[in-house]
Amino acid sequence: MKKIILKYGKLFCTIAALKIDFMPKIKTNSSAKKRFKVTGSGKIMRKKAYKNHILTKKEKDRKRQLGRMAEVHHSDLNNVKYLLNK
Repeated sequence: MKKIILKYGKLFCTIAALKIDFMPKIKTNSSAKKRFKVTGSGKIMRKKAYKNHILTKKEKDRKRQLGRMAEVHHSDLNNVKYLLNK
C-alpha cells in the first residue's frame, strides 16, 4: 500500500492506494483494425481483393461485386479474432 498526496489549492489530502498487479492489456493490431469490421451480430467482414487498379478491363458488374464486403472465411477467423482481441 502506498500513499498518494493530492494538492487542491492550499488543501492537501492523503489517499491510500492499493497496489494491484494486473496482466498487461494486449493491443489491437493496427493494420487489422483498418482492414476488418465487426458487425452487430459478431461477424467479421473484410474487403474483397482486385478492386484497386487496372479497372478498365473489368466488367462493371464484377467491379460492383468486388466493392461489397465479404465475411472472413472460417479457417482464418481465429487468426483475425486474435489480432482484433475478440
